[in-house]
Amino acid sequence: MTSVAPVVETTIADLKLVRRGKVRDVYEVDDARLLIVATDRISAFDCVLPTPIERKGEVLTALSRFWFAKLGQIAPNHLLTTEIDEMPEMIRRNEHELRGRSMLVRQTEVFPVECVVRGYLSGSGWKDYQNTGDVCGHILPSGLRESEQLAKPIFTPATKAETGHDENISEEQMASVVGREVTQYLRDVSLRLYRQAAEYARSRGIIIADTKFEFGRDADGQIILIDEALTPDSSRFWPAQSYQVGKSQASFDKQYVRDYLERLDWNKQAPAPSLPDEVARATTARYLEAYELLVGEKL
Repeated sequence: MTSVAPVVETTIADLKLVRRGKVRDVYEVDDARLLIVATDRISAFDCVLPTPIERKGEVLTALSRFWFAKLGQIAPNHLLTTEIDEMPEMIRRNEHELRGRSMLVRQTEVFPVECVVRGYLSGSGWKDYQNTGDVCGHILPSGLRESEQLAKPIFTPATKAETGHDENISEEQMASVVGREVTQYLRDVSLRLYRQAAEYARSRGIIIADTKFEFGRDADGQIILIDEALTPDSSRFWPAQSYQVGKSQASFDKQYVRDYLERLDWNKQAPAPSLPDEVARATTARYLEAYELLVGEKL
């Protein structure tokens, strides 16, 4: 594995920092474009950990680029380029920390909801099902087990939170925020994106248990896919060969980090504890393996 210095926080003197999220630094390039930089920060239980995960930002950027291209016939997206050499000069001056982890994208009016699709019963969906028998208004058959594949994928939107937990909501609640017509469109396109991606990933040895999409409206009024797409940060990736119903699964996503933190005497409040080197390295290896399986080449 190539060892590179992790990027934890970026500074671009000539650009306005719009937002520093849990993982991404977002800059305004001009009235029409943004620069999204995926750092090597990792968050768990709503806390950014002090330990970076080397190459994580590269994986998130490269996988998003891959999926944007592969799924472009289903939904247009905001990506203009990931090539530093094609970006404005003020960005190229910061090539060292930005290359491989940056997306130049179109600005949009962002819909304030997460478009979550679940094909398997896991995570907060599994917890909701245990408590109520339904997930975001979807009444499910009784007797389902943890990690079980659903009869068909379900659309389970959530509110967006820069800090703290996203909150699962029903389609009716989503319609009250963005309108019924937009809700129906986002539901249908999200399900189509998930189905095609899940079928492809399964052929490559990965189960996409669930994922989240974000959408915005561009300057022409067109609804487009934004943010990231089908990465280990926005999805639950399971190795197909070890999949077994009735328990939590091994994963290519940051569940490995969560599992380590769960074993600690930590109250899940900031400040978060550091990760041991071996946990950080193993997490990098999982992200890279997910990329290599899906894309068919090394990053």
